[in-house]
Amino acid sequence: MLLPHQLELLAPAKTAEIAREAILHGADAVYIGGPSFGARHNASNPIEDISALVQFAHRYHSRVFVTLNTILHDNELEPARQQIIQLYEAGVDALIVQDMGVLKLDIPPIQLHASTQCDIRNPEKAKFLSDAGFSQIVLARELGVKQIRDISAAVGDSATIEYFIHGALCVAFSGQCNISHAATNRSANRGDCSQACRLPYTLTDHKGQVVAFDKHLLSMKDNDQTDNLALLVDAGVRSFKIEGRYKDAQYVKNITAHYRRHLDEILEQRPDLAPASSGRSEIFFTPNVDKTFHRGHTDYFATERKTDIGAFDSPKYVGLPVGTITRVTDKFFEIQIIDASEPLANGDGLNYMKKREVVGVQANIVEAIDKATGLFRVFPNEAMSELVGLKAGIGMNRNRDHAWEQILNKKSAERKIGVWLNLSETATGLALTITDADGCTVTVDAPMPLEVSQNVDKAWSGLIGGLGKLGNTMFYAEDVSLNLSQPWHVAASAINALRREAVEQLEVARVAAWPKQQRKTPVEPPAIYPDETLSFLGNVYNKKAREFYQEHGVKLIAAAYEAHQEAGEVPLMITKHCLRFSFELCPKQAKGVIGVKGQIKAEPMTLSNDKESYTLKFDCKPCEMHVMGKMKPHILKSPPPSIIPVQTITFHKAKPEPEGYSH
Repeated sequence: MLLPHQLELLAPAKTAEIAREAILHGADAVYIGGPSFGARHNASNPIEDISALVQFAHRYHSRVFVTLNTILHDNELEPARQQIIQLYEAGVDALIVQDMGVLKLDIPPIQLHASTQCDIRNPEKAKFLSDAGFSQIVLARELGVKQIRDISAAVGDSATIEYFIHGALCVAFSGQCNISHAATNRSANRGDCSQACRLPYTLTDHKGQVVAFDKHLLSMKDNDQTDNLALLVDAGVRSFKIEGRYKDAQYVKNITAHYRRHLDEILEQRPDLAPASSGRSEIFFTPNVDKTFHRGHTDYFATERKTDIGAFDSPKYVGLPVGTITRVTDKFFEIQIIDASEPLANGDGLNYMKKREVVGVQANIVEAIDKATGLFRVFPNEAMSELVGLKAGIGMNRNRDHAWEQILNKKSAERKIGVWLNLSETATGLALTITDADGCTVTVDAPMPLEVSQNVDKAWSGLIGGLGKLGNTMFYAEDVSLNLSQPWHVAASAINALRREAVEQLEVARVAAWPKQQRKTPVEPPAIYPDETLSFLGNVYNKKAREFYQEHGVKLIAAAYEAHQEAGEVPLMITKHCLRFSFELCPKQAKGVIGVKGQIKAEPMTLSNDKESYTLKFDCKPCEMHVMGKMKPHILKSPPPSIIPVQTITFHKAKPEPEGYSH
């Protein structure tokens, strides 16, 4: 668990290699999927890769969290338990968990974090999860700064508050969306969302009148809390989480470096705070959040409700405006770009809007007509006849900047830790002591005959220079001191060997000095859950989860939606996003408007496309929208899912289990 004064930048990783890049670019911690049971079906990683990642991360005192945040069927409890044992033995710092059944398994004392899938949006729920044994609480993305402050006050220092600061937004409260399972039998709670929220829909009011036609009405812009970081720190957030376990290395490098710089600015102004890991990252490019995938930017509900949080026109990445078409021929088109300092290049990805559709264009060959003014000729990969609607005066965007990608495809950052080196004499030769910024220290003796140097200045400078050559290591020299009776002549090869051995030992010592993150002890007697009943939205899918809630005072527990016991119309999605508000049809917006006098009511609306139709109901007191619907009959009649559909997993034989893991 973080100390109250520490700030943690938490980055996503699809693979262990991407996780390493995140750490080099400034992440204090990374989260990654294990072999199975993570809420990103196609982002799994073998234990061996995670074990190697842990060794790399711990050298920087960065933490590694593994997602085990799907709900589990009874048949999956034992495989999940075995996987947890292997992750613990691999040195993983914590598991991110949704299913409360995990807390009832006989597992090692690994630290547990409550996933955002737990739907944590009030102080009572957060305090309960802290009391139940969670060390870190991942809040709902929909919370505002005031709500976060209230939760932080309730939890205190008993658990770390974690909050999403960047990336894609699920329109529903996490863990409260069953629309994918109802329509396709693919459960978001089990890591296989079909992303119905990114599809186009038509919105009609209670009279059947069209409010919006064929738009992506459930698709949100991407989260961007850059401007709110200081507010979030003051509200009690200590772990700042970037979304994106499906994203590529370029995205992770860019966004991690962006937030590293902004958090470092806060740390410079706040000497009472400190980073949660060691070292400093030197970034070899200028981060730009607009250069990698996004659907537009929003700070969502962090400061206040806004009407423009949706990416209604397209869920695709259109990039940045790059220029205007000036001429179109049957072989090429010409474009006047906005910024001559960022010219077009072969391989750039371009696009333009044709009505509501994004039309993509791949720049095959780019010729500069007038580089100084920014006039370019583009020969596209596509036949010009296929680029319907392309004409002079059309604005063009660039969503793939080839030059930018080339920068990020190379080494784009390095991370180093400051050390102090001291060379001293021994009875048999020399000894080198290296101490790092965290207080880890090693001493290496090197027996050797010592010869008096004939050139004093050269001897001193040679020793200092040789010891300070740390360029290819993870360290840089803060200071080199010589505790010698006189300037001895020592061969450069001997000094190099002494330095290399000391550096290798210090890396090992840093890993050994990193404390294993222990599981938090639940309070006794068991904390009482805030409610006595749980609907299907409680996501209870196995006997262990049921036992957990019963032990904590819940008397009536419905089975999860995946159990196929909900035949009628239910809220398939609960969301803070309100289409009435987006189209200025909210009764609260009309309140006080002259001439309206309350005629606008929050009557149901309909959301439909050529395959599905849903009723929208509005709960105005908490300001929520419920997307109502039924599970398709053939899905309802099918057997409930009982095994996570993942790649073939080999569970390697674990070491013998210590007695009483769960004590």
